[in-house]
Amino acid sequence: MKDQLQHYEHKLDYEIDSWDLLVTIKAGENITVIDARSSEAYELEHIPGAINVPHRKMSEETTSGIDRTSLVVTYCDGIGCNASTKGAINMLKLGFRVKELMGGLDWWKRDGHPTHLSGANSETACGCD
Repeated sequence: MKDQLQHYEHKLDYEIDSWDLLVTIKAGENITVIDARSSEAYELEHIPGAINVPHRKMSEETTSGIDRTSLVVTYCDGIGCNASTKGAINMLKLGFRVKELMGGLDWWKRDGHPTHLSGANSETACGCD
């Protein structure tokens, strides 16, 4: 039982769901939400307040403006996309404290949370480029 309890407690160290993320944002906690998809996918639709740092472009230079004391939450499309996982790995390697958004943008929207839409057709692939 102890091992199982530790497993679930550790899982919460690495992941956050859309409800907890929204509560954290509304509380004004020190958090940086990163859309790890392509800039094209981000422009079509993203979580309000999120910044775009595609996982393939994460480096000391591209993340230099991010508060290193903030909790970084990475996300992607969520459906057949692993950009958030790759982004979390990259951000950890760069020295940030990171969690991954469970279900990505898809679960965020399914939970009824708002998104920023460009008005363009959002029927695209996951945007992991």
